[in-house]
Amino acid sequence: MYAARRWSVRHARGLRSVYQTLARLAPWLAPLVRLLGRAGAEAVARPVERAIKGFLFDCRMCGECVLSGTGMACPMNCAKQMRNGPCGGVRADGGCEVDPQVRCVWLEAMDGAKRIGLSVKEGGALLRPLDHAREGRSSWVPVILSEPPRAEPPRGGAPITHEPGPLERACQSGRFVVTVELAPPDSADPAGFLARADHFENLVDAINLTDGAGGNCHMSSVAASAILAANGHTPIYQVVCRDRNRIAIQGDILGAAALGVRNILCLTGDDVSQGDQPQAKPVFDLDATTLLGIARGMRDAGTFASGRRLEHAPDFFLGATVNPFVPPHAGRIANLENKVAAGARFIQTQFCFDVGRMEAFMRAVRERGLHRRCTILAGVGTLGNAKALQRMAEKVPGVHVPRELLERIGRAADPRAESKRAAIGIIRALSQIEGVGGFHFMGHRNESTLAEIIVESGLRRCGRAPAAATGG
Repeated sequence: MYAARRWSVRHARGLRSVYQTLARLAPWLAPLVRLLGRAGAEAVARPVERAIKGFLFDCRMCGECVLSGTGMACPMNCAKQMRNGPCGGVRADGGCEVDPQVRCVWLEAMDGAKRIGLSVKEGGALLRPLDHAREGRSSWVPVILSEPPRAEPPRGGAPITHEPGPLERACQSGRFVVTVELAPPDSADPAGFLARADHFENLVDAINLTDGAGGNCHMSSVAASAILAANGHTPIYQVVCRDRNRIAIQGDILGAAALGVRNILCLTGDDVSQGDQPQAKPVFDLDATTLLGIARGMRDAGTFASGRRLEHAPDFFLGATVNPFVPPHAGRIANLENKVAAGARFIQTQFCFDVGRMEAFMRAVRERGLHRRCTILAGVGTLGNAKALQRMAEKVPGVHVPRELLERIGRAADPRAESKRAAIGIIRALSQIEGVGGFHFMGHRNESTLAEIIVESGLRRCGRAPAAATGG
């Protein structure tokens, strides 16, 4: 079907959108549709629409067609059902994170838009969460009947009184912000987990709690965030769309707020195929951008996504992620702008091992003025040796490691020390780039080394000596 879609795109300049043609014919077709009735019109239109759009565009009949804005490439072919741009797991060759043999749908969309003369704008229209009740229904009939697009649910009430929390104040301070990622434990006892968190006391502004990172199961992010909040830390609750639908996610968000969590990082999430339980069923009811919009609606309008009022709205500082290091490079700016428009005010990037690519990305960020609308935290960290770094580069979709860095660490007499020096060098180089507002540290079960890098790079002076325990 990919070949058929590419052929159709090259020859679709006059077609540009089936819906434009239908709109022109609507005055003549509408009386017939009304005569048939809605059910009759659906019965006639649906098989024809499915056959034509399926053959030409590999359409999945979601009932809310967006082909006219996606270069005639159906985003429902995305394994994660991303409707607001590509995920951060696109491979270096443009392959899908889930199925490397298939090219990313959003790369197809960008190429298709150029071929048929669509305006490829950075920061396009935000698409709302899909109405799954419309799946399999015709999207032609509403066009013929000139029906307006599905309306947003009512959002009433005055915005809540907002008191910035520690992370938000740090982002407003003008100094470099420092956050760190911590995996929740594979344990019902939080003692070892808290000892790991104590490595970063007085060194970081907040601690991310991963939500099933890599598609692997750990203690829930919301529970781990609540534990840290109760023990004097500032947590960032990571919430991914992979495992829960919008009902469950909104419930968890409300619960997190009730337990004292003030910061949320919205992610689409790694596919289950990347983890140790690939037989699990992925959900992906939302993507990160639509999740941001729902969380902002809960905060600002005091309503669920359905429009139903909350008795007391949560007060969150919202964040998201961006990956400047993988294709489509130009599309990453649009992805960032959409997330900022949806409510993100702090942004964490994927691991940065290539300062040149980050420089190019930040030039585009400054051109759009996005660095003035959010705080961008460059992802940095270290791994123990060249072998581990090589494994990350080969096995973790979305991570780019330059060959010269791999060779440098591989030649070193002490690879761990050289990896640490490289991380400090990258931090110092990134700190000179206008618009970089701080750093997000990553490194699985590498807390001691990350704490040392934070101090030795000059980002912070000194933390508290951590407890001896490292379990959990």
